[in-house]
Amino acid sequence: MSEKMNTPATVLVTGGSGYLASWIVRYLLEEGHLVHTTIRRKSDQKKYAHLDTLSDQYPGKLKFFEADLMKAGSFDEATAGCSVVIHAASPFKITGVKDPQRELIGPAVEGVRNVFASIRKAGTVRRVVLTSSIAAIYGNAIESESIDGKTFTEEHWNSTSSLTDLPYSYSKTLAEKEAWKLTGDLPGVDLVVINPGFILGPSLSKRTDSTSIKLMRQLTSGFFRLGVPRGTQAVVDVRDAALAHVRAAFTPQAHGRHIAAPHSRDFLEIARVIHAQYPRLPLPSGYMPTWIFYIVGPIAGYSPSFIRKNFGYDLRFDNSRISKELGIRFRPWKETILDHVEQLRNDGLLKE
Repeated sequence: MSEKMNTPATVLVTGGSGYLASWIVRYLLEEGHLVHTTIRRKSDQKKYAHLDTLSDQYPGKLKFFEADLMKAGSFDEATAGCSVVIHAASPFKITGVKDPQRELIGPAVEGVRNVFASIRKAGTVRRVVLTSSIAAIYGNAIESESIDGKTFTEEHWNSTSSLTDLPYSYSKTLAEKEAWKLTGDLPGVDLVVINPGFILGPSLSKRTDSTSIKLMRQLTSGFFRLGVPRGTQAVVDVRDAALAHVRAAFTPQAHGRHIAAPHSRDFLEIARVIHAQYPRLPLPSGYMPTWIFYIVGPIAGYSPSFIRKNFGYDLRFDNSRISKELGIRFRPWKETILDHVEQLRNDGLLKE
């Protein structure tokens, strides 16, 4: 990859209406690039109305294409003429999964295959940036107890998830492995992977179907008023994660995997920060005893096995590579949380 950061390029961002992808599209437009982005159905205009606003701000710089992760050839038109592809489209669903193969594994893996097939046909792409996840680094939080320093690095791979146990994590692992495999068959094309933690921060749209948005609304709705379980999450700001993708696309020396999970915080810490600014929200004020969560957790979609292996453990990740190689300086986590709540409040998505 030889393009400089300030050289305009034609970039495909798959699934551009998504929570993270929308910020990637915005940053690319701000830097002067021509952006192709895919949406599943152009007729579903409400889902990408916020991108129409960006299109008005940057006339002629944003083009929309219909594409389906499961449909061979549907990314051909969007990929044609692009030098960079940022593949961000992939299902993110942790609870309420009824058919893991159809809802998660198929779209994640076939989506990678179909995008790479279009890259091969285009013949112009020189770099692919893949949105993976820390879910491809580890399976259950309990695994942190058995690794050096209890800290995950890019060298770790999820080897415990399966179709029946954490199928979302399994889908991200399979999809990333497939991308590495297919890159090896494309001379002149290199792959850079971003592995974000739990993404929070302000959304560019009023959509509420993102898992991150759902959880933040759940936290502030009174659902966890009796308390939250112990154990930290590895949090990253959506804006920092998006910037990492853009830097990965245009930093010549970038290579390999990059963890983006800088802040290890539990939900009680997050709730206290929100309460200080918004005292009228029905937030949790303490920890929920584990035995109680075994009773109420399944209501929110958490199985007893998931609770046993994931709650009560602290997640830590080594973020030194992404800071050194891509120059990412993560913003304070409190800023992320308060900006997120302010956006939800301004959009009328919170009940005080």
